[in-house]
Amino acid sequence: MATRDLVVGVIFSIQTVVGILGNFSLLYHYLLLYFTACRPRSTDLIVKNLIVANILVLFFLGIPDTMSSFGWYHVFSDFGCKFFPYVRGVGRGVSIGTTCLLSVFQAIIISPRNSRWAALKGKALKCIVPSIVLCWVLQILVNILYPLFLTSTLNDKNITKRKTFRYCSSVCHDKTSDSLYAALLSFPDVLCLGLMIWASGSMVFILYRHKQRVQHILRTNVSSTSSPESTATKTILLLVSTFVYFNTLSSAFHIILSVFDNLDWYVLSITSVITLCFPTVSPFLLMERDCSVLMPSFLWLRNIKSPRLTRNM
Repeated sequence: MATRDLVVGVIFSIQTVVGILGNFSLLYHYLLLYFTACRPRSTDLIVKNLIVANILVLFFLGIPDTMSSFGWYHVFSDFGCKFFPYVRGVGRGVSIGTTCLLSVFQAIIISPRNSRWAALKGKALKCIVPSIVLCWVLQILVNILYPLFLTSTLNDKNITKRKTFRYCSSVCHDKTSDSLYAALLSFPDVLCLGLMIWASGSMVFILYRHKQRVQHILRTNVSSTSSPESTATKTILLLVSTFVYFNTLSSAFHIILSVFDNLDWYVLSITSVITLCFPTVSPFLLMERDCSVLMPSFLWLRNIKSPRLTRNM
């Protein structure tokens, strides 16, 4: 085993383990709230959908790449080369689309009553489930290119006329066809990133205007402590910058993989590392958005262990 494979394998394993623990912890929290009959927030369904999409990416990209880096590359048979990239592509696309939906939905919900988006507040809740279903269907159809063109290189030694991706390969097309495939795969990502930037910018502007009005009414100077509005603004900026940063890099590298032939090992490894960053980091950013995300779990466990104390409270 080469040293570079060992280093990349360790990075993949750390990302996968941390991401799976973070996403399952967040999923456990939302399931616990559901079974304890707590009133869910309007964004809970979107967040749970994001968690499922992140788990798909971590399981079907992080685990196979970790195994292949440590020498267990036989997982990339013909079935593995078709199945793993397909499920990973669907999960990644749904993750980006769900993040976009979350940003747009929050922008509509916090919009003032006199804005043109106020009329959409009542319709926004009804559009969550259809939007999620549409996102899944779109990604299932778009990523069908992976099982159609990818095969394993382990059994096929004649790869001179094929584009190789480490242990998998695809048929070489002309540059025009490769560009069309790259545009087809990247168009949903670019559209979602644009909508997410617009929605998050709108939220920042709304919160800033609200803060200015509150300060004008109270006629007080800004205190040393952060107001709830400024805290929310910083959280939104953190979420947006992280989402846009990782997904822009990931989309750029996926376009490079689609257009160019027989890329270097380092490009393939960097692409996988960047793709794993978003599902690994996002659950902790969502926990940061709601700092009390685990408190209902602790209270529930405490109530089970100390029923008498609960009755006296």
